[in-house]
Amino acid sequence: MPGAVRVGRFATMRAPDRRLKLATQKELSDFLAQVERRAFKQAVFAVHDDQSALDIVQDSMLRLAEKYATRPPAELPLLFQRILQNAIRDHFRRQKVRSTWTTMLSSFGIGDDDDVDPLDTLEVDDLSNVPASPAAQLEQSQVMAIIEEAVQALPDRQREAFLLRYWEELDVSETAKAMGCSEGSVKTHCSRATHALAKVLKAKGVTL
Repeated sequence: MPGAVRVGRFATMRAPDRRLKLATQKELSDFLAQVERRAFKQAVFAVHDDQSALDIVQDSMLRLAEKYATRPPAELPLLFQRILQNAIRDHFRRQKVRSTWTTMLSSFGIGDDDDVDPLDTLEVDDLSNVPASPAAQLEQSQVMAIIEEAVQALPDRQREAFLLRYWEELDVSETAKAMGCSEGSVKTHCSRATHALAKVLKAKGVTL
């Protein structure tokens, strides 16, 4: 485990007295040093992967330092736990989204109906509580890098519809309102985006 995150540059003076600022920095640094190892174990138990757990803990420590550096020391444990649990939930949400994307693209044929939103018929197991092995996570991250690059190359409206539906997890009606178009247009944009992404993966020899 690396040392605790340095927080000096995040601290804000609460009074002109420089000694008060240094004391606040020390209290925060001491707290992070004390909680880091326990938080890492807690994250490992949750996500079953050391590197992911380390990222979660470091991100949580930075968020605490950035947003709550001048809060009373007694409030830090509860604040940190709240941030840590949110970070763990975000990790599982990203895993679920990635599983949805890869499953959808592997099961949706390039010649299918243009007016059907893939999520209307796709059934994806809830994998948020069953993290993949480190090797599987690495493979998935490599595929996701290809998908994300291809998403950036989509036409604007297809990219907007795809991200709202499959990343922000809005339903068809909500996506239509956000885009200012009909629900039928949302389905068409999503279908065409999915076709394009599946075609990119096939061209790169990616088998999901």
